[in-house]
Amino acid sequence: MSYHRLQFPPEIIRHAVWLYLRFTLSYRDVEELLAERGLDLSYETVRRWVLKFGPAFACNLRRRRSRPTDIWHLDEMVVSIQGRRMFLWRAVDSEGEILDALVQPKRDKAAAMRLMRRLLKKQGYAPSVLVTDKLASYGAARRELGLSARHEKGLRKNNRAEASHQVVRRQERKMQGFKSAGSAQRFLSAHSAAYNTFNLQRHLISRRTLRLFRAEAAEQWQAAAVAA
Repeated sequence: MSYHRLQFPPEIIRHAVWLYLRFTLSYRDVEELLAERGLDLSYETVRRWVLKFGPAFACNLRRRRSRPTDIWHLDEMVVSIQGRRMFLWRAVDSEGEILDALVQPKRDKAAAMRLMRRLLKKQGYAPSVLVTDKLASYGAARRELGLSARHEKGLRKNNRAEASHQVVRRQERKMQGFKSAGSAQRFLSAHSAAYNTFNLQRHLISRRTLRLFRAEAAEQWQAAAVAA
C-alpha cells in the first residue's frame, strides 16, 4: 500500500480512516472534523481513502487479534438495499468479538452453510457450541457440514449476536442506507476489525484498566496502519 502521489501525509490519512471506522460518522462529518483542525479536503477524498486503505488496515488488525472463543453466536437481520430486501448474516463469539458478517439475498439453508463455511475457513477450527435463534436453516446447515458442536437455540440465549447488530443499525442510519450489497460488505469487513480492536466492554472494567486497554488498542491501530 503506497502513499505515493497523495497530497496529504500518511498521518492525516490514517487519522481520517480511523475516525470513520471507529465512530458513527459520515464522510461529511469526518470532513468537518478535519476542517476544524485546518485541513481543507472534501468528503470525497475521505471516501477514497477509506476505500483504498481501510481493507489493508483491517487485515493487519485481524492478524494482531488473539484467537476467539469456541462458542459462536449466529444471527441474521434484514437490511434494505436500494429497495431490495437483503439479509445480513453475522457471527460473534461469547465475548462479543465479531467473527464475520455476510450480506446475502436469502435466509435459507444455503445461506447458512455459506456463512458457516466462511467461518470454518477463516478461523481454522470448529466451534464447541453454536448458539442461534430458532431458524431451522442453522440446524440443517450444521448437519450438512457434519459439525459436532452442541446447538443451543432460543431468542434470549442469542442476545450476544442480537446486540451486535446495534452498531450496524446506527451506521446504516447515518449512511442513509447501504447503496449496494458490495459496498455494505466492504464497509462491514473493515468496520468489524476496528470494532473488535476498540470494543473494550468498559462497563466490566475499572477506569484504570480502561486507560490501559485504550492505550493498547491505539497502539494496535497505529501498528496496523503503519504496516499497511
